[in-house]
Amino acid sequence: MTLDLLLWAVLPYVTAVVLVGGTAWRYRHDRFGWTTRSSQLHESRLLRVGSPVFHLGLLFVAGGHVAGLLVPASVTRWLGVHDELYHLVSLVAGGAAGVAAVAGLAVLVWRRLRTPAVRAATSRGDRLTYPLLATTLLVGMAATVLANGVGGGYDYRATVSPWARGVLLLHPDPSLMHDVPLPYRLHALAAMALFALWPFSRLVHAFSAPLRYLVRPYIVYRGRDDRLAARRAPRGWEQR
Repeated sequence: MTLDLLLWAVLPYVTAVVLVGGTAWRYRHDRFGWTTRSSQLHESRLLRVGSPVFHLGLLFVAGGHVAGLLVPASVTRWLGVHDELYHLVSLVAGGAAGVAAVAGLAVLVWRRLRTPAVRAATSRGDRLTYPLLATTLLVGMAATVLANGVGGGYDYRATVSPWARGVLLLHPDPSLMHDVPLPYRLHALAAMALFALWPFSRLVHAFSAPLRYLVRPYIVYRGRDDRLAARRAPRGWEQR
C-alpha cells in the first residue's frame, strides 16, 4: 500500500507541479526557445505525411482519454449507450486513433534517422521525448488491444476513471489502482513521465495558440503609383 500511495496519490501531484511550474519557467526564461524546432527546410516529403497523421491520431487519442476518464459510466448509460456498445466503440475508435498516432510517429522518427540534416538537428531533449512518447503510445495500445480486446475486455471506468477524477478533485484513492492490469498502470506511469518532461521539450508548443492573430491589425499595402511606373528608370550613376 505504501508503493500504491506513492505512485497513485503522490506522484500525480508531483507531475502536476513540474508541468505547471516548468511551463511557467520555460515561458519566462526561454520564450524564444518556445518552438517546434521545425526542420521542414531539411526535408518535407516525409514530414507532409507523418506530421498530419501523427497529430490527428494524437488529437483523437487525447479526446478519447478525456471522455473515458472524465465522463462517468452512469452518464453514458443515461444517454442510452449501453456498456457493450461503449466497449466496442472505445476498442475500435481508440485502436484506430492509436494506430494512426503510432504510424505517424514512426514516419517522423524514420525521417529523423535517415535524413542527415534532421538527425544533426536532434537535441538531447528530442532523444528523451521520442522514446518516451513512443513508449506511452505503445503501452496504451497494448492496454487497448490486449487487456481491453483480446483479454475479453476490462472495465477501466470502474477503477482507472474514478482514480483519475479523484486526483483532479484532490481526493485520490490509490487502492483503485491496486488490481488494475499491468498495461494500464504502465501507461499511466509513462504518461506522467511524459507530462513531467513536457515543459522542457518541443512538446511545449502544444500550449501555444495564435490568439493575437484574431485581433491583430490589418496588413496595409501601399498602392502602386502608375506615374512613377511610367518614368524611365535612371542609370546607376545618374542622380536620383
